[in-house]
Amino acid sequence: MATVNKKKSKAKKNSRNTNWLLWDLLKLAAALALTIFLIFFSLKIITRHNEEFELPSFVNMQLADAGVLANKLHLKLEVTDSVYIPRLRPGIITRQLPAAGNKVKKNRRIILNINAFVPKKVKMPSLVGFSLRQAAAELASAQLKVGKLIYVHDIATNNVLEQYYYGHPVAPGTPVNYFGKIDLELGMNAKDSTTTVPCLSNIPYAKIKQRLIEASLNMGKIFFDKTVKNYNDSLKARVIRQIPDTTSGPVRLGTEITLYFSGKTSNK
Repeated sequence: MATVNKKKSKAKKNSRNTNWLLWDLLKLAAALALTIFLIFFSLKIITRHNEEFELPSFVNMQLADAGVLANKLHLKLEVTDSVYIPRLRPGIITRQLPAAGNKVKKNRRIILNINAFVPKKVKMPSLVGFSLRQAAAELASAQLKVGKLIYVHDIATNNVLEQYYYGHPVAPGTPVNYFGKIDLELGMNAKDSTTTVPCLSNIPYAKIKQRLIEASLNMGKIFFDKTVKNYNDSLKARVIRQIPDTTSGPVRLGTEITLYFSGKTSNK
């Protein structure tokens, strides 16, 4: 009987030891699982996993306003280039990289281009005696633009008689604003005083002026639809309507063409 009791006591002791071993193993497994969880949680915080957000557009914003928004989003802005564009307000943001809509994380650096506060100056070339085509090429090489074409009666058509800047004659060598518009007074022979209106449909805004100059015409009023939201959009916008159109017949040199633009892609 004593032997039986002794065996039972030993069995209970072995059972208790086994339970303690299992409990220790469970505690070790729990501690290991907690350690792994903490490691992954820490990595998630460090790498900001799943904390990407959609980058807003800074284009058309003043740099100071963009800075306020960037601080709220924990973004870093860096201006790397500035070019003077007469159509835009000084200091306005014209381009950003990455572009709006991209997914970014906090502390991302955003590269910006802005419209310069002060335009640089270039020297006015001498255009008198040049043909319209020659004058346009000379202005382009001097980083200037053809403004209004002003026709007056003369023996030679499209011969430059005078050059104007802001309504006043401008002498060669005079400092003028970079990308400034130079109006040209041109001759017009009575026997060669008309031109045909070209089809401008689907031509982008950035190329319209050149096409009008080639036809000895002026750009009149321009209209953009709601798809054109900023300066970059306007450069890509295409003509959807023109007045007068190609059915109007010959028109006088220097006639103004009213143009309507859209940012929608044409199927043509």
